[in-house]
Amino acid sequence: MRLAAAIVLVLVAAAGCQRDTDRAGERATVAEVVDGDTLRLDDGRVVRLVQIDAPEPRDRECYGADATAALLELAPEGTEVTLVRDGVLDGVDRFDRLLRYVFVGARNLNLELVREGAAAPYFFDGDRGRYADRLLDAAEEARDEGAGLWGACPEAQLAPARELDAGPERL
Repeated sequence: MRLAAAIVLVLVAAAGCQRDTDRAGERATVAEVVDGDTLRLDDGRVVRLVQIDAPEPRDRECYGADATAALLELAPEGTEVTLVRDGVLDGVDRFDRLLRYVFVGARNLNLELVREGAAAPYFFDGDRGRYADRLLDAAEEARDEGAGLWGACPEAQLAPARELDAGPERL
């Protein structure tokens, strides 16, 4: 009986270590904020913040410039970030961008952008990653409070199965 209990403890500890390793991620440095959900690293790689979508400034989408400014405030040039891959989601997209959760210290920027109303959850092909429930909760709270794009863009809808459409830029 003691041997079985010891084996179970070893297996549980090993699973916990694997989870911690998965969350440890890869360290990198931000070279540029491309838009509200995309970073360029100092080594040239491009990172798309996974499981979220922000309005696009280049398409003159409502709140696009503000979403870019929000990410720039959280991760300006030179910021050291940790990139964490979600094992149940694709690691790169069709444009060869890394799909990652981005952390500054313990702060999950994907989640923070949704909390601020600068982005919305987006579950490509319906795939839900490890933070899906937290992203949805944060988006609902931001929408209910009229934070960010939810107060500025009357056409915006919370629809995680689709890319965000915040409507045209408001002048």
